[in-house]
Amino acid sequence: MSLVALTSIVMINACSKAPGIVSESAQKTLQQELLEQYPSADSALLARGISQAAALWNDADGSEDEFCQLVRDNYCPTPEQRWILFLSLSRVLENCYEAADKLTVELLRPTQLTNAAEPASPDWIMSAYSPLAHFSDDMFGNRLAFVAVINFPHFTLDEKNTLGRNWSREEWAMARMGDVFTVRVPASVNTRVAKAYADAENYIADYNIYMGSLRTDNGRRLWEDDKVLLSHWNLRDELKALYADSANGSEKQEMIYKVMQRIVRQEIPQAAINNGALLWQPYSNRLLQADNSEISAEPEPYTRYERILATAHAYFETDRFFPASPTAIMRNFDDGVEIHAAELDSLFRALVGSEQVKGVAEIIKNRLGRDLRPYDIWYDGFKSRASLSEDNLTQLTQRLYPDADAFAADMPRLLNVMGFSMSNARDIASHIVVEPARGSGHAWPCLGRNEQARLRTRIPASGMDYKGYNIAVHEFGHCVEQVLDMYRIDHYMLFGVPNTAYTEASAFLWQQRDLQLLPGAAKTNEGDSETVLDQFWSMYEIMGVSLVDMAMWRWIYSHPHASAKELCDETVRIAQSVWNEYYEPVLGEHDCVLLAVYSHMVNAPMYLPNYPLGHIVQYQLEEHLAQYTDRADFAKEYERIYRLGRLTPKVWMLQAVGEAPSVTPVLNAVKRILQ
Repeated sequence: MSLVALTSIVMINACSKAPGIVSESAQKTLQQELLEQYPSADSALLARGISQAAALWNDADGSEDEFCQLVRDNYCPTPEQRWILFLSLSRVLENCYEAADKLTVELLRPTQLTNAAEPASPDWIMSAYSPLAHFSDDMFGNRLAFVAVINFPHFTLDEKNTLGRNWSREEWAMARMGDVFTVRVPASVNTRVAKAYADAENYIADYNIYMGSLRTDNGRRLWEDDKVLLSHWNLRDELKALYADSANGSEKQEMIYKVMQRIVRQEIPQAAINNGALLWQPYSNRLLQADNSEISAEPEPYTRYERILATAHAYFETDRFFPASPTAIMRNFDDGVEIHAAELDSLFRALVGSEQVKGVAEIIKNRLGRDLRPYDIWYDGFKSRASLSEDNLTQLTQRLYPDADAFAADMPRLLNVMGFSMSNARDIASHIVVEPARGSGHAWPCLGRNEQARLRTRIPASGMDYKGYNIAVHEFGHCVEQVLDMYRIDHYMLFGVPNTAYTEASAFLWQQRDLQLLPGAAKTNEGDSETVLDQFWSMYEIMGVSLVDMAMWRWIYSHPHASAKELCDETVRIAQSVWNEYYEPVLGEHDCVLLAVYSHMVNAPMYLPNYPLGHIVQYQLEEHLAQYTDRADFAKEYERIYRLGRLTPKVWMLQAVGEAPSVTPVLNAVKRILQ
């Protein structure tokens, strides 16, 4: 997962249309005056800039005359003057974003990293602090924001997707400058959103299940060690790994499945969370002391859903400042992802409802030799590692990577295996730092060219286990992308990718090759068909989860006064509904709630759809990159693609692989395999 929340407060692609205090007649007069003074000026761009700046001007900024004088003093009529201003603004933004990011990284060390001091009360307080919360206020207050809007007005998503196909790199960079100052949200409101994010993140980062403390109803212990798994990520990964355990795998998978159900329904005992001192029987939901005497198993008091509602309420307060995008749903998809939510919904349903799903499920059923169970949405048998012992892989990764420094030292070799020259690999790796995470792991991007991208994964005292390695390779894929489109981008305003799905695509592309990158790992032949089936089944799983997440947020906006219990009940109902329509016919079990277990629903609002979109983009990238059979050519093309920067998703894909995001290529490929 890539953390981009820091920039979302400032760089929001929305356009305020609320009427300001500058009259339309004054705007027209000003426009006519400037066109008479500068006959060769772009009249349409000037009109757009004046209109958008006027809509943002309020009483506290000054009079109508003061606004008009500000425009006269700061309008750049020629392309040369406009470009000089663009470079100056870019330098200001990079310095501000970079400085704020550096401060945030330092403040969050105790709450996010295990190699920092144990977090104390001030650390938890400052984890909700955003150095950029006042940035927009300050820039409108000193009028720099107005200077930017006057000369670099905002273009809508539809305009970018049509006009942008023929824009130069400079025109794209200037269009992205027009996305920076489009609304005025008070710092107090931004701070509340940041606090809701931080509270949710802190809650999830400490949501561990002590597997050695779980018991069957007859008192048996299934995990012989004190394995501690973070929900949901590590629980899911443990479940995946158990397909290789023919002796005890199924029984352990069933218990993990029951644990997940208890979490979703908020039936899990509060005392069983992040606590290995008590024994918990998930099936009967009984809680025992070490001497097997039963104690009260009070359930968690809807905390999971309280955290979601806290974020929703912060969004509600923000909504009124976005007249063109008055819901967080619109801001997330139309302005952030830059693909309409309805378009994604349709894309996902086309795949999860396809006939190909049943055909692939039949293959899985035959391989397992049993009827499918709900948790088989995480079937991992199409990967070459599925036939390998995770214990053996863990022994290897622990020996190779006893700590974060060992993985960091190996990064140039990983890049070289992928086809990057060793000198290029060392340069890319020099911009990445590896850190041990308290949570499951994530990639923290650099926001300036004097920063490093930060790769974070869990590293126990015994060394990096295979799950941690697999996550580390995923996060490494994020970091490589972040370095390429920051340090090697032609214009700062284009740094990054269209949306987080596109960095997920890079992460998936690397993660798919984790065994190829692992020296000493036993390799098995992994044919193209197996890879395609693995990607398809991953899409099937995460698209259902995303449909639940999107439906939950639609319901929240329809019921703004809902209680945490009501949200829990409705989320369960939504998960059951999606399951019954698209998953019960394939995996069985009516009213299954498994699709609501993802922790992203709590700490990363509406982030989940980026994963299936990322899988779609990854598949199309893989098809395109498959023609580059030489590793060096593969690496060069990968770098070319990820230096395209922050175009819109459609334009980026057209320039990267020649077609827009679509599930048709993977559906066609699976159909050919099944035939």
